[in-house]
Amino acid sequence: MPASTRFDHHDTVYDYVIVGGGTAGSVIASRLTEDPAVRVAVIEGGPSDVDRPEVLTLRRWLGLLGGELDYDYPTTEQPRGNSHIRHSRARVLGGCSSHNTLISFKPLPSDWAEWVAAGADGWDAQAMEPYFTKLRNNIVPVDEKDRNAIARDFVDAAQQALGVPRVEGFNARPFHEGVGFFDLAYHPEDNKRSSASVAYLHPFLDRPNLHIMLETWAGRLEMDGNRATGVRVRTKDGEELLIEATREVVVCAGAVDTPRLLLHSGIGPKEDLSELGIPVVHDLPGVGENLLDHPESVIVWETDGPIPENSAMDSDAGLFVRRDPASPGPDLMFHFYQIPFTDNPERLGYLKPEHGVSMTPNIPKPRSRGRLYLTSADPSVKPALDFRYFTDPEDYDARTLVDGIRIAREIARTQPLAGWLGREVCPGPEVTSDEELSEYARKVAHTVYHPAGTCRIGAADDELAVVDPRLRIRGLEGVRIADASVFPTIPSVNPMIGVLMVGEKAAEMIAADQQDGDAA
Repeated sequence: MPASTRFDHHDTVYDYVIVGGGTAGSVIASRLTEDPAVRVAVIEGGPSDVDRPEVLTLRRWLGLLGGELDYDYPTTEQPRGNSHIRHSRARVLGGCSSHNTLISFKPLPSDWAEWVAAGADGWDAQAMEPYFTKLRNNIVPVDEKDRNAIARDFVDAAQQALGVPRVEGFNARPFHEGVGFFDLAYHPEDNKRSSASVAYLHPFLDRPNLHIMLETWAGRLEMDGNRATGVRVRTKDGEELLIEATREVVVCAGAVDTPRLLLHSGIGPKEDLSELGIPVVHDLPGVGENLLDHPESVIVWETDGPIPENSAMDSDAGLFVRRDPASPGPDLMFHFYQIPFTDNPERLGYLKPEHGVSMTPNIPKPRSRGRLYLTSADPSVKPALDFRYFTDPEDYDARTLVDGIRIAREIARTQPLAGWLGREVCPGPEVTSDEELSEYARKVAHTVYHPAGTCRIGAADDELAVVDPRLRIRGLEGVRIADASVFPTIPSVNPMIGVLMVGEKAAEMIAADQQDGDAA
């Protein structure tokens, strides 16, 4: 079927309307339309990824950052962090799984345990395991041909320096520490992504009951009292439409655009909405609160010459350590980049070496919490993202990065990696005190694009919970949220698989609730 008709839409009334054809939205659309009697519309703000090699080729991910397929959200001023961080959010079918490095970690049992403690009944590790098993993505360890020699030597050196186990297949069993090559959702033979869209939508684009509306922007939810009945959208031609849902609206627009859509629909903290002149439909104070991320810093070395070319996506190996034996999971992570990652250090005057590598200490369980909010009633104005990086009262987050730089230096001094490395470019060997390291680490901190938590799950008596454990928006009917915004806490690992699992569980709950409703 030609691509032009795959994405046609024929009317404006469906059983389910899904806002966002991203990581979770692709899963839910695919699963719900397995029933040929169920009609689904997907409203996606970006174009298709079909026949777009710059999207479908995993190793080209860096070229997508800040480009035409990136919503590119700025952060507010961060007095203790880096105010220049841009948060990439993908404007293309498949969402961030069409844009990211596809590092694939099943959340750890301790991550799910935190959710349950936060009021997410039924989201424990045992209950969630079947959804990992159901995933359609091709999740495999970095292929042997893609295992760069310097990344192999990083793995050996980290094991030698720290005494952590070598892990082959991080998803095989829970871990506290370990170093090894990542599992990725990709096809090694041609470096093609196994994104949510590739795995869940591409094989089924000819389903007559699946309608994907591309380059269509969701402006606000249509409400009838406390029931969501549809979504007001604007097509790429500027046409304003009401897309109606006879059963449910499922919001899967991500941790930035889901709360943004709710707020513009009058769902959120009433004082904030009233101040902007947005009519309050439903006072829900938690919308936009609990903004989470995995901040990380960077330490860069020059290498004596060029690095071998082979790689899956230039950051194929990583390390987890547990500094605190009482921590239920890892409390420090590193990505190893086979490139000199100096975008932020250059702002401080550091020069990018011609050839180099980076280690990026990352905070698996950050304690700082931020907030997303609107600054205008105009839907075209981007929301404010105030991550409040490094504002936790115990200074745990900053201390984690200082420890990380010290550990990275230890690995760099260890063979066989040491044989590749020349000078430490940044922060530089002369930067040694805790205070100097903390200042450097915070000023050059960047994001690995894991915003989450802005519409979190919680118990019925939790004032700041936005959805219940069945992902229904509290106090409303006919509308659910399924994406990283529902995370009550952030997993200690890269969250994409967690988002896919949220999609699988959501699809199952939606279908089950519909059956119960039909039977009632």
